[in-house]
Amino acid sequence: MPTTMEIIATILFATAIIHTFSVPVFARLANKGGPHAGLWHMLSEVEAVFGVWAFILIVFISVFIGLDQAVEYMDTRNFTEPAFVFAIMVVAASRPILEMVSKLVKVIANVLPIRNEYAMFFVTMSVVPLFGSLITEPAAMTLAALLLRDQYFKRSGRAVFKYFTIGVLFVNISIGGVLTSYAAPPVLMVAQTFNWDTAYMA
Repeated sequence: MPTTMEIIATILFATAIIHTFSVPVFARLANKGGPHAGLWHMLSEVEAVFGVWAFILIVFISVFIGLDQAVEYMDTRNFTEPAFVFAIMVVAASRPILEMVSKLVKVIANVLPIRNEYAMFFVTMSVVPLFGSLITEPAAMTLAALLLRDQYFKRSGRAVFKYFTIGVLFVNISIGGVLTSYAAPPVLMVAQTFNWDTAYMA
């Protein structure tokens, strides 16, 4: 039989998933203003959803099991990978890195014997994802998405084009990230277990 805490954790996890798909509702509430607009805005940030409910889980553990057990539970969690992904995405989105990659993309695009606009798009969708094998998937995704936003998405009003482009980019990033044993988070989690090194992945 599951314990009370396990049942509560399951309910909180299910609630977090429902919350994830409900962020547009909170966004609309935030846009209406009012005394709780700040709270609705925070709840509309999809990145914060699981953080909010994880905090609530820790509160429940403290109440039902004890504060020491809650602290012990937190100490046994490994936050290395999410912290690394967060850090690499912040660095990749910084202006110096973005400008450097943008210049590199332009240099490569100028070599191709097609219109510069098409060449830039091709390089962003192919070469930048391949960089993911060196700079990690999150960094490549961040850079490619920001380049697409500045070069194409701001000018194009076609939603189909944007969704199709992002979908293809996801696939390309996934392919580029598995050329090394450390770039893709899913590969990184199992590489040591199965003795997958970069030579094997390549």
